[in-house]
Amino acid sequence: MKLQIKRRIGIPLVVIILLISSFLSYVYLNDRPGGFSDQRMSRLLEMDETIHIPTGKTPEIAIQKFRTEQLSSQIIHEEPVEGGMIVFTQRASSESSNLQIDYVRKRIIGWKWGWGGGYGISKSSSNPFAMDYMSMPLLEHIESPFPIIFGNVLNPTIKRITVETKGSGKQISTEAKMVEVGAERNIWFVLLPSSASTPLKIKAFNEEGILIASKEIQDPNDIGALLIAH
Repeated sequence: MKLQIKRRIGIPLVVIILLISSFLSYVYLNDRPGGFSDQRMSRLLEMDETIHIPTGKTPEIAIQKFRTEQLSSQIIHEEPVEGGMIVFTQRASSESSNLQIDYVRKRIIGWKWGWGGGYGISKSSSNPFAMDYMSMPLLEHIESPFPIIFGNVLNPTIKRITVETKGSGKQISTEAKMVEVGAERNIWFVLLPSSASTPLKIKAFNEEGILIASKEIQDPNDIGALLIAH
């Protein structure tokens, strides 16, 4: 009887160990440089060879390894999101307004770069911009928290930003998050619902809640700027 009980306990334990071992093996094969996830991304990007995205102990190290160089931009904000982190970086420049984001995924074997992009817009001395933006759409078959719209707030009278879009047949208004990243320096971003589609309408309001700038976007990969309405 005791032998039968030991066998009954032993068999499920072996099964559990095998399942854990299989899971860890898949995770490694999927997330290692050149693994299954990198192969999927390479096919989607129609690359001739498989991209090899390295892993790092931190989001910053993962980005640096992927870009194979020291980060020339300053990290100004890190936003935790489901599955990882969005890292905002900016180059010091007196001639352009710029911003870069990198989505880094948290994996068992470390952090791994997932997607990113950035922009630079020349500053205008005659008619300065109130804010700028870049739009990045949902990525089919690539894990990410997108779609996202992000940018710099260049006019201190802007106190609130929303993005209006259509999703699932109804109008959706999403509040932007504004983050202070330095003395009189702010960035903004909106993580939109996955069902969001163009056109998108950016609206900026002052402290009294009055609309002072707006723009409609037709291109989901758009880059641009807004002026204060007079």
